[in-house]
Amino acid sequence: MSSPQAISSAGRPLSVGAIALMLMLCLTWGFNQIAVKLVLPDIPPMLQATIRSMGALPVLFIIGTLRGVNFFERDRTWKPGLIAGLMFGIEFVLIFQGLRFTPASRAVVFLYTAPFFVALGSYQVLGERLGGTQWLGLAVSFAGVALAIGVPQPDVDAKVLLGDLMIVGGAALWAATTLVAKGTRLRFAAPEKALGYQVATSIPILGLAAWLFGESVTHTPAPLSLALMAFQAIWVVGTTFTLWFALVKTYSASKLSAFTFITPLFGVVGSYFIMHDTLSLTFGAAAVLVIAGLFLVNRPSSSAAAARDALLNVTKT
Repeated sequence: MSSPQAISSAGRPLSVGAIALMLMLCLTWGFNQIAVKLVLPDIPPMLQATIRSMGALPVLFIIGTLRGVNFFERDRTWKPGLIAGLMFGIEFVLIFQGLRFTPASRAVVFLYTAPFFVALGSYQVLGERLGGTQWLGLAVSFAGVALAIGVPQPDVDAKVLLGDLMIVGGAALWAATTLVAKGTRLRFAAPEKALGYQVATSIPILGLAAWLFGESVTHTPAPLSLALMAFQAIWVVGTTFTLWFALVKTYSASKLSAFTFITPLFGVVGSYFIMHDTLSLTFGAAAVLVIAGLFLVNRPSSSAAAARDALLNVTKT
């Protein structure tokens, strides 16, 4: 059964400030897959992810301490925090390994199928009702993903498809982490603490993965790679992920997650200009379907609003 807090946040429209913040997050995340790809020649994927989490953890502690967060308070959040952390760690094993095989332009589209999974999970777990428009949007997004994966393309081989599937798996785990943060006691924890569980738990997972894959740094990374690692650790994980969890605690998980439909657009355009990725007509059509579907998921639904009002009336009686 969903809590009154979950129902209340499900019905809360995004404020202008929240929309502006989401646009900034989407722009950052759209570039992030490109940053990972650019660093790969100097730092292997699992080591890159491990270093990123290790660099982000003190940033979270500093931000949280300045905001008066008690990281060691006994608030019964450690169990959901550990579960979210396990999923967070495995999520980035899949994403970073997937980026070895698939271009950044494809990765950013498949990663941002996460709203598809969040919308389905929100319906089942959080009681956030979807109307006909939202279900249509999910169907359109699914058709886009199926088109991008299933239609033969000259520059797509078995390795690229494996990378695509790994990215989709990472997207599903990102969605699951969002639902845990929204639907358990973790929603009562400060964003820095909620994310701190995940980043801290991911370090041994990612470190073990780096060891199992036999990764090592064989030469001194270029200044650009070091700068991009700092960007990932301090800004992406330490700051933007914290802002994301703060938004998830306040607004509808499905609406926020669906808002990230803009991110693939930033990522595809950035990959084309920075990485010089080849964009086929088929993949372009698939990307349009995914983005259009997620846009439909984010549209308000009168039936969903009616169901939400009924739920709110029940909780008040």
